Amino acid sequence: MLRREYVDLGAGAIPASKQNYVPTSGTYPRDFLATGIHVGVKPTNTSTPDLALLASETPCSGAAVFTKNKFQAAPVTISRQVLERRSGEGIRAIIINSGCANAVTGKGGLDDASSMGCAVDVCFLHGKENTPPSQQQEAPDPIPNSTLVMSTGVIGQRLPISKILSAIPTAYSSLSSTHNNWLLAARAICTTDTFPKLLSRTFTLPSSPGTTYSLAGMTKGAGMIHPNMATLLGMLFTDAPIPAKTLQPLLTHAVDRSFNAISVDGDTSTNDTLAFLANGAAGGTPITSLTSEDGKAITEIVTAFTQQLSQLVIRDGEGATKFVRVRVTNSPSFADAQKIASTIARSPLVKTALYGKDANWGRILCAVGYTDGLSSGAVVPQKTSVSFVPTDGSEVLKLLVKGEPESVDERRAGKILEDEDLEILVDLGGGEGGEGREEASYWFCDFSHVSLNKVF
Repeated sequence: MLRREYVDLGAGAIPASKQNYVPTSGTYPRDFLATGIHVGVKPTNTSTPDLALLASETPCSGAAVFTKNKFQAAPVTISRQVLERRSGEGIRAIIINSGCANAVTGKGGLDDASSMGCAVDVCFLHGKENTPPSQQQEAPDPIPNSTLVMSTGVIGQRLPISKILSAIPTAYSSLSSTHNNWLLAARAICTTDTFPKLLSRTFTLPSSPGTTYSLAGMTKGAGMIHPNMATLLGMLFTDAPIPAKTLQPLLTHAVDRSFNAISVDGDTSTNDTLAFLANGAAGGTPITSLTSEDGKAITEIVTAFTQQLSQLVIRDGEGATKFVRVRVTNSPSFADAQKIASTIARSPLVKTALYGKDANWGRILCAVGYTDGLSSGAVVPQKTSVSFVPTDGSEVLKLLVKGEPESVDERRAGKILEDEDLEILVDLGGGEGGEGREEASYWFCDFSHVSLNKVF
């Protein structure tokens, strides 16, 4: 049985096979600062960063998606309240601890989460000697609480809140825009992860071709990963000018095609949160509509970026040996395609067959057939095709064509399944009407052994 303990991501601890996923440099949004410090949230953690702080020198628009688990952790409740009270505007920071989820902890847990956010707000209000943020003398904010809070770790235990609160001024004082600090923050939010998950990129917009914008994101997760959004913890940051009323639908659209399209083990956490902050520090015309040219461009950019970021979670899936994309094409609707892709991605029989390098396409077809909630005529057996698409660019291996099984070269199928990466293509042939052209993708991993988190 494969077990993962709380991972010390100190120097040299990242597996060689995962080191190429850790960036050695980055281009980060203007006026955003980051840090990760050691607090010792878990008594057994004596050196690894476990408190991350990400902040903007100027107020941000904010948006977030949260878990739909009925047992929502205290930081989920507090962060949702902060965004609602402020209508998504005037957000300054995100504070995250690992090692303790602060979930199912009652009123005390809510007080702890709130106090973490308030402690960061106090730092902004009064400032600390030699600290980077420049807004230390601004007028008091009429609406308190401008910090989002996240926690990850063991459920049912209270935070060592005194430790955390006493460390927040230190974290604030160490804020910096360097790549090393961003990487420290990404390390600080990890639990059973084997590598920190951090990405950044630059982009331009149609209305401001001469302005370079930046987008950065980090996430954590390796187990208890299945969408009912959010999944796991994630943060996005940009210096593009995006008001909250545009930022929320932008995030929702991107998440539906990325973090809501990954699965490791079918479990949805109590703490799942994905937040997006935009401070507009790079200037330009505010994006007030996703149907404008700028809106269309930023939608494509953010969606592609969140797909890349979310896929790092699958690369780190507990017990995983394969990275699989299932693509459902020629569907009557995106919703139908996504439901089918999701069903295939979470099928234990499909996952175990892939681990065993078994080209048992019947398991894939079976999952297509029992998918719940499809529109009438979405799946027509006589029009459905299934193929393996090798990632090396070689010829597609057809398994089923319009409901008729192909004579499969088992040796070639086995060779394709030897590779770490694989794409499964399901073509619905347009559905009953034959006119469906929508598609959706899901990313998942195989099942090797039963994978349990040891107490971490």
